[in-house]
Amino acid sequence: MLEFKTIQEIKPNEEILNIIKNYKYRIINGKIKTLLHTNLQFIEPTKYIITYPTTLTILEYKINEISNKPFYIQEHNEKYNLKEIKQILTNIS
Repeated sequence: MLEFKTIQEIKPNEEILNIIKNYKYRIINGKIKTLLHTNLQFIEPTKYIITYPTTLTILEYKINEISNKPFYIQEHNEKYNLKEIKQILTNIS
């Protein structure tokens, strides 16, 4: 059986929280897990689930050197950076 150990909790982004404070939303904190007895690591993104005034699910991945767009909107099927996410969230209201 596979056993995982959480090695780091990823906290929500404060700038996004300030923008969505007037919306109905739910947040699921992200985690970085390691598979025991291996060197494999798995990243669970931080999820911002907005239910009102629109339905939007934003995933925030821990930044790496390869990508400068750590946010992903499931409904749009596209990656974004923080500046673009702020613009999308302010245009919702």
